[in-house]
Amino acid sequence: MNITWKIGGEAGFGIMTTGMMFSRLATRHGYHIFDYVEFPSLIRGGHNVYEVCVGDEDTHSQEKKIDVLFALNQETIDKHKNEFKDGGILVYDPETAKVDANANSFKNIIVYTVPLTAIVRDNKLLKVMENNVALGITTGIFGMDINILNSLIADTFSEKGDKIILPNQQAAKLGFDYVVKNPPQGFDRKLIKRTAQPKIVITGNEAYVLGAIASGCKFYAAYPMTPMAAALVYMAEVGPKYGVVVKHAEDEISVINMAIGASYTGVRSMINTAGGGFSLMVEGLGLAGITETPLVIVMAQRPGPATGLPTYTGQGDLKFLINASQDEFPRVILAPGDVEEAFYLTVEAFNIADKLQTPVFVLVDKFLCESHKSAPIFDQTKITIDRGNLLSKEIGDTVENYMRYQDTPSGISPRNLPGMKKAIATINSYEHTEYGFSTEDITDRIKQVEKRNRKLDSYKTTILKPTKYGDENAQVTLIAWGSTKGPILQALKRLKSENFNQTVNFIHLNHVWPLPKEALIEELNKCQKVLLVEGNSQAQMASLIREQTGIEIKNKLLKYDGRPFYPEEIIEKIKEISI
Repeated sequence: MNITWKIGGEAGFGIMTTGMMFSRLATRHGYHIFDYVEFPSLIRGGHNVYEVCVGDEDTHSQEKKIDVLFALNQETIDKHKNEFKDGGILVYDPETAKVDANANSFKNIIVYTVPLTAIVRDNKLLKVMENNVALGITTGIFGMDINILNSLIADTFSEKGDKIILPNQQAAKLGFDYVVKNPPQGFDRKLIKRTAQPKIVITGNEAYVLGAIASGCKFYAAYPMTPMAAALVYMAEVGPKYGVVVKHAEDEISVINMAIGASYTGVRSMINTAGGGFSLMVEGLGLAGITETPLVIVMAQRPGPATGLPTYTGQGDLKFLINASQDEFPRVILAPGDVEEAFYLTVEAFNIADKLQTPVFVLVDKFLCESHKSAPIFDQTKITIDRGNLLSKEIGDTVENYMRYQDTPSGISPRNLPGMKKAIATINSYEHTEYGFSTEDITDRIKQVEKRNRKLDSYKTTILKPTKYGDENAQVTLIAWGSTKGPILQALKRLKSENFNQTVNFIHLNHVWPLPKEALIEELNKCQKVLLVEGNSQAQMASLIREQTGIEIKNKLLKYDGRPFYPEEIIEKIKEISI
């Protein structure tokens, strides 16, 4: 069972708050949710939509077809009137929109008018409480429990007291009571309270922030940029409670330099940016590379180049991160596919950064960053902290002949911290000897380049195989990385429910650089038909796979319009190549 509810209207009128609260309401009724928000780069005005997909099983993405459209203005109706499933319902206020119920677009749906504006006006409610009236109406339409909505409102406004809580609960009840007295005829989709395990409702931004805190991060710096600005706000809210120093720096250059300085002192440090901001950090990235300073960089993709589509999604920055900075040095790129991976892979990123003494990227995108998903409470017993070859104070105070950049078989040298009595080294941006002294000597240069490169040789032996979902030996294999995981898993569920006549599986990459080359060769050589799904125009992952393995993937589903993949698009392409 999947039910999709969508609300639309102008920016600045609480669309986001209403959608988020409905996601939590559905979760408190025992259901799984995934929600997706779409909005222009405007503070006020423009068209905003918030879509919540509710299921009785794990729900991985939004879908194209909707069951309920709650239209707060005419534009919402005009833009989305062709998206209904048969038997769906359009909910609108006749004071703010006009509908010809006999038009072809509305033949197989229920048109339901609600006096939203009148309820607010007649009961002398504040305009902002219109959102809770809409939630009350929604609760009534789905046959949900108004008491659970009241509890949610109380929790949401708990810090503001009864003066705010009670009027908002009253607003919700007015909407609910209207539906009870005037129920929509023929609408049969219901969300009756179920018994289920407790779940959290969380965005990717929130998940990797919590992962950083759980991993012992104590310094976080960022300059706000969509789609990661909410992560800065969230870390500023929760981080200091756990001893995290949070800096909203003046620009991205300061962000990365501050974090390199903090990491040099032994503090686990993380920075956060988007593609345009990371462009300014590239010189600093090189400094972290040559000084072998651990650093976790969460990079949130959005369509470019330049400003591009700042509030939309894409996967166009993979090769940029692999090749960023002058010359060569090792880096690792992890690309979580959902909120759970965002949490656990962020913890892993800190461990890898410390062990390899090099920058590690957590590569996300707007789709993952800003979408909510219901998930089990994160299991902190799965977390381990590994600081790598970091000298203790006792050893650092007594060691003789200390070499910060010692040429070791693994390429990883003993790491000192400032203040150690004997483990002392010069650190700057120049090429250096094993002791850290600047040098232009050929032998030293070759030795240090090869030493740094060997770090990835040792790391490659620890990379986990890509995760495979579905039948082991399927007739069609999908391959993708990062957040395309959700729509693909949703597509596989749909195909299974439809009894599709071919078997389909899915190989998901979340360790994207270095590629798990041997594992990919083994898997791809077993495949019959392969389809790559990727959110860019040049098939960057397909290009990397061909470069690293010699295997060319010919079937591709590429999307670069700023919107996420929909399961329906993936199913259509699977059926096309299956003929």
